[in-house]
Amino acid sequence: MCLPAVILGLLLNLLDAISYGMITFPLNNPIFASFGPDGISMFYVSCIVAQLVYSCGGSIFAGGNGSMMIEGNIQGLPICAFISYSSYSNFSLISPVVPFLHIMAEQIVRYIGEEHQQAIVASTMVAFAVSSIMTGLAFFLLGAFNLGSLIGFFPRHILVGTIGGVGWFLVATGIEVSARLEEDLHYTIPMARRLFLDTHTLLLWTSALGAALLLRAIQHRVNNALVVPTFFMTLPIVFYILVFISRNNVSEMRNSGWIFPLVESNLPFWHFYTNFNFSLVDWRAVGQTIPAMLALTFFGVLHVPINVPALGVSTNNDDVNVNRELVAHGISNAISGLLGSVQNYLVYTNSLLFIRSGGDSRLAGVMLACATAALWMIGPWIVGYIPVMVVGALIFHLGLDLLKEALLDTWNSVHYFEYLTICLIIFFMAAWGFVEGILVGIVMACFFFVVQNARGGDAIRSTHTGAELRSTVRRLYRQQMFLKDVGMQIQVVKLQGYLFFGTINQVERAIRDMMDHRAWNLNPIRFLILDLQLVQGIDFSASEAFVRIRRLLKSREVYMVLCNIPSESDQAKALIKAGMWVHEGDKNHKSDLKCFESLNGALEWCENTLLHAYNSYFGSHHHRPTVAIKDSQQQQHNYQDMYVNMVTEASPRQRMVSSAIQKIVPEVSAIHPSPNLTQPTLLMVQVLGELTDADVPFEFYHKLGSYFKKEVVQSGTTLWIEGDISDCLIVLEQGVLRSHMDMDNGGNVVAETILPGTVVGELGLFTDRRRTRSMYVEQPSVIWKLTKESYNLMVEQHPHVANQFITLSLHFSSERLEIMTRYAFQL
Repeated sequence: MCLPAVILGLLLNLLDAISYGMITFPLNNPIFASFGPDGISMFYVSCIVAQLVYSCGGSIFAGGNGSMMIEGNIQGLPICAFISYSSYSNFSLISPVVPFLHIMAEQIVRYIGEEHQQAIVASTMVAFAVSSIMTGLAFFLLGAFNLGSLIGFFPRHILVGTIGGVGWFLVATGIEVSARLEEDLHYTIPMARRLFLDTHTLLLWTSALGAALLLRAIQHRVNNALVVPTFFMTLPIVFYILVFISRNNVSEMRNSGWIFPLVESNLPFWHFYTNFNFSLVDWRAVGQTIPAMLALTFFGVLHVPINVPALGVSTNNDDVNVNRELVAHGISNAISGLLGSVQNYLVYTNSLLFIRSGGDSRLAGVMLACATAALWMIGPWIVGYIPVMVVGALIFHLGLDLLKEALLDTWNSVHYFEYLTICLIIFFMAAWGFVEGILVGIVMACFFFVVQNARGGDAIRSTHTGAELRSTVRRLYRQQMFLKDVGMQIQVVKLQGYLFFGTINQVERAIRDMMDHRAWNLNPIRFLILDLQLVQGIDFSASEAFVRIRRLLKSREVYMVLCNIPSESDQAKALIKAGMWVHEGDKNHKSDLKCFESLNGALEWCENTLLHAYNSYFGSHHHRPTVAIKDSQQQQHNYQDMYVNMVTEASPRQRMVSSAIQKIVPEVSAIHPSPNLTQPTLLMVQVLGELTDADVPFEFYHKLGSYFKKEVVQSGTTLWIEGDISDCLIVLEQGVLRSHMDMDNGGNVVAETILPGTVVGELGLFTDRRRTRSMYVEQPSVIWKLTKESYNLMVEQHPHVANQFITLSLHFSSERLEIMTRYAFQL
């Protein structure tokens, strides 16, 4: 049942060996000119090791095919890695093993010198094996520590630029191999003359390029996975037919560079092992290749997190564990290196063809490994009959395909900064080298990231004033009116994102604009609240900017208020290191800097500070009502540290405060309760009398107060909890109440603070709905309670009083709804 799949897999391995194993070594270098057969043998060893590891239980895919790491795409090459990314079209991901192997070999040649050929060969073989072991170690550690998802953090456009760089390298390699150059391709005038003015050389490399272009034209019309293998199996046949028709001698064609040289007939399949001579290894030369090894390792590990999920989707296998596959790849690469061979991996396309041809079993995989071993032992004699054009065409095809994916497929698909980075990576890879090109790409990506975030990233999410964004504190009507008029002195700036040297400038500039003389006269501020809830981090430059902002605000006598900055957060630590405050207590004890856990707490403090000026004015001018409703919040705040006298200073801010106070004074003075009134009638006058312009007789307040019952409650008392039946409403005479909202995570937050002179619980009583919040006593309080029974009795006895009371008390509900809505929409 699996024999057809084994035959197909064997043919694919043979094609890959001839195509890629053949160019494991830089054949254009005279030292390695005869190493094509050794490269094929090393390919087979790597392929056999990977196949046995995967088929013997290392991989979840029973029919997974292992092979030497080679370039490919999803269009049907027998080697592939696939990636899907929303910003780009589907493009291939390659592992530039062959280019890096060539780079390592050339580095060793340059370091040792061409005259020491045996040392070069021995050092190169060791370097190849060590790089394979290094790749295996990286695979194994990533899998053992469950780090298979780390590759997702690498910038994709750098990866695409690297793909393009490898594509150009392959095009250059295709020219070198096809033109039978004995030196590297240099961008010089003499090299250009040889390539374009030497007719024989021109025919050699353009014939291979023409075959590659023909294949691309066929692929454009025929979309089938077998097109590429069939083309390259047919191309040698067509070549020899043309040789026969033209009556050319095969030996002459070989001597002219059209066919690879004959391999020595007595060369054994294990010949490449004779190249290992540890006594001749120049370890310093091997050390010179470590950067290339690391780069090769990095691009090698890109395969598994991409190939494995893609193969799982194609085979409907949902039980895919990337970390398990990484461990298997680590073992296979380490064994391959110990056996003197090169890197390997799970091949997407070969595996898919093998599985769909009936090879979805571990037995089939083992049979394929045995058949490949037999093919290896037959020997590399076939190399001497392979047309150079075939290998050159395959290299050209891959190079052009990768360049297309890097330069054409990303056009109009990525940001122009990212596209420029891709082009620069390709250019510098071609001009300087692979590692240098990658480093340039990383530097460019960092630079463009800063530029994009500095230009497009908005560190200021929104700005608000205290008039539109209020704390969730229930206050007296006259206090609410006062805060509406002076709320413009509270400026809220909500920051977001990561604050660094590229974005903090816009924050500093916006604050300086607020301090501008013209803007100051139009809207003077006393409190600047910086909300850091959505700030992900602060770098040193941004921290220094906060220090400058604080100095600027202090010079204008403006409070700097920070909120949503926990003391143990990274943001707080960054500000401490910059010198915003030295000790934990400094940020609240110093008069110009305040810190709060929430925006609501910051707004409440600012409002209380403004109300201190309001209360001071009424205290000094004896405009208070007959019985003062004590604001217990003032006991919680020490106003001795205030360095600005908000009532007596002559400034735009003072004029705004004075104007607001003068606006309230007539309304307060208009209420003249009789000194003979008692509680709760007097309390009803003070709480409800300011809510209407109509002339309400005191008899209304007296009748209303007769239905209330006084209670004194201590701190910590629970008045009701969420879900309780609404059996009363409360008018607070003295003390502080807190409304808590239960959260889904089991915790609760303070939703509202209730101060004296306000009504609470009215909606539940009027609508018979259950409590939506829990109510607790914050400080010892005096409350007046209207029970459900008393309310029903009032409706029966004095319906007009009940209706008027509902109308007046709903003011608190509407005011709370407005504040809560504004607050919620600005979170």
